[in-house]
Amino acid sequence: MDDWVIAMMLGASIFLGAVALFAFLWAIKNGQFDDEEKFLNAAKFDNEDDLNDAVNIERKKEELKKNYRPE
Repeated sequence: MDDWVIAMMLGASIFLGAVALFAFLWAIKNGQFDDEEKFLNAAKFDNEDDLNDAVNIERKKEELKKNYRPE
């Protein structure tokens, strides 16, 4: 391989790594990762009725997909 190819690949990888680092730091600054207990609380406070409702909604969606016929 020529030296220019290696230099171009190295430059592109450094640039993409910097973009990823910037995006990650921006997400931390804006609080994207602040809700630590969201999934724990969702599982803890779900009751059987809510879960049955969710299953029924999914069944209705599948049924509508089966019966859908575009005109």
